[in-house]
Amino acid sequence: MDRSPPLRIATRGSELAQWQARSIAAALSLADPAVRVELVVISTEGDRRHDVPLQQIGGKGVFVKEVQAAVLDGRADLAVHSAKDLPAETPDGLVIAAVPERADARDALVGDRLADLRPGAIVATGAPRRRAQLEALRPDLVFAELRGNIDTRLAKAHEFDAIVMAMAALVRLDRHPEIVDPLGVDEMVPQVGQGALAIECRADDLAVRRALASIEHAPSRQVVDAERSFLLRLGGDCDLPAGAHATLGERGLIVLDAVLAVEPGRPLRRITTSGNDPREVGESAAAALLVAGS
Repeated sequence: MDRSPPLRIATRGSELAQWQARSIAAALSLADPAVRVELVVISTEGDRRHDVPLQQIGGKGVFVKEVQAAVLDGRADLAVHSAKDLPAETPDGLVIAAVPERADARDALVGDRLADLRPGAIVATGAPRRRAQLEALRPDLVFAELRGNIDTRLAKAHEFDAIVMAMAALVRLDRHPEIVDPLGVDEMVPQVGQGALAIECRADDLAVRRALASIEHAPSRQVVDAERSFLLRLGGDCDLPAGAHATLGERGLIVLDAVLAVEPGRPLRRITTSGNDPREVGESAAAALLVAGS
């Protein structure tokens, strides 16, 4: 009888976070049927304080710091994150050991279609990136703050003309609002890492790193690495009104579209870069956008 201890996966307590953790548990078990997995649910400040804008409590990093701490102090062996929630810099002692195949990276309007929104319509979102890009598309829109888990936000959708959500979240939780308008990545550049999962473990835990290597999806890793390199070069966190979306072309060419909003009412800065090295592609896009504003 196999008495090896189970792999402990740290995760936030939301339904979406636990769905994501269970999907990784299933993938690990499929890769190696001898692997046993258990979830370690961590309460994060971001989940506890729904009534405060993220920027006031430390940005989206508040969703991951306590989960990362559980891995660093040995309460868990690995952590499953939405890649879009991760700050640009990985803490000392941790490593992103795997990026599984990416899901839909697009944003979506729920409640109405962008083309059908009345002048002065109220759109709810807590993300500066989403607000800046929607304002560029429709300067007549009015914006409201909205936080909470997926079902909390969907339950409040009737209070506004539309809300903005990630398509991947709706698909993963099998939610089907009456009106969903997916926004193409050309009109709404997604958050860095949106639609992807990032699996962290301790850098010195070679056994766990080997296990996670079995669920790595190399193409997804390349594009997520390029997007994260962009964010890191900007010197920012997930709260910046910036987005990046990378794709793989022929012969492994990475094509990255990026956007940065500096001040409300000012034109968005956009750029497309390409190359074969994820780090260089992301850094060059960020450098070009920063130079454009200097």
